[in-house]
Amino acid sequence: MTTVRNLACLSVFLLAACGADPAPGPVEQIIVRDPGAAPAVAVAAAETNADAPASALLADGKAAFASCSACHSLEQGAPNGAGPNLFGIIGSAAGKVAGFSYSDAMKTSGVTWTAAELESFIADPAAKIPGTTMVAGAIADPAKRQAVIAYLESATAN
Repeated sequence: MTTVRNLACLSVFLLAACGADPAPGPVEQIIVRDPGAAPAVAVAAAETNADAPASALLADGKAAFASCSACHSLEQGAPNGAGPNLFGIIGSAAGKVAGFSYSDAMKTSGVTWTAAELESFIADPAAKIPGTTMVAGAIADPAKRQAVIAYLESATAN
């Protein structure tokens, strides 16, 4: 009889909750393993890492940057390669990394590397800065471009 009463109470509780906004934080679930046993309460953990989406974006950016690393480094103080070191690139003027030989187009572009400027450059370098010597590196997938930019921003913030 107690099990029937518990199920009736649970049904009323569930119907009362219809249409209500879920409460933030942990959620309790009642688990009945054996009809004669007392119910156990399990707490489903709320996502504790608020940075999980950002961490995933950075991981995607690091993976996507692997193809860029054939020409560019992203470590502070690392030498330039076939392309300039991109550490701290966000907020800097195009064509200004010390020790790198830029095309005239890049040196005179007047671009300051913001996320928006990088977005259009990475999408199509030659269209953004005609005459650039960066002929490889276009990333067609917007999600990959955003991930790479987030990864570049993380190197700027360090």
